[in-house]
Amino acid sequence: MTIEEIRELIQIVTASGVAELEVQRGENRVWVKRTTGVVTQEIHVPVQHAPAPHLHTAAAPVPPAPESVTVAAPQAVAPPGSPDLTDPTLEAVTSPIVGTFYEAPAPGAASFVSVGDQIKPGKVLCIIESMKLMNEIESEISGTIVKRLVDNGQPVEYGETLYLVKPN
Repeated sequence: MTIEEIRELIQIVTASGVAELEVQRGENRVWVKRTTGVVTQEIHVPVQHAPAPHLHTAAAPVPPAPESVTVAAPQAVAPPGSPDLTDPTLEAVTSPIVGTFYEAPAPGAASFVSVGDQIKPGKVLCIIESMKLMNEIESEISGTIVKRLVDNGQPVEYGETLYLVKPN
């Protein structure tokens, strides 16, 4: 595999939202894993020094190694009025299978549930398509949908959180 092919695989993983991708060609194997969670970005800024006074010596002076400063990227702040996603009472509704998440029974149809909807056990929340089969995902708890964490048409992994629910 060439570096260009590996870069293309990384771009595919990033664009598609797939958590892991493994490709094997002969003896070559590439495994790309995307992690979710807090993203930290480091920015290295070279430190500028004042020019040193000119010294006359026999040996040429060796310039000092450039120093760098690490600056933490600003963290996103939740807009006012948004739900507190760190609330320990929230329950996660997770995907029981690997597949593609769909919020409605058909393109252009109304979503099964929306943020703010009351749900009860047995209520269909979404469809996950896996191996050309449409699997209805039903609620196992009663409560209010607080947040949907995946986009329509997005690939999901087993155990990935789809919704956060405030139980009744």
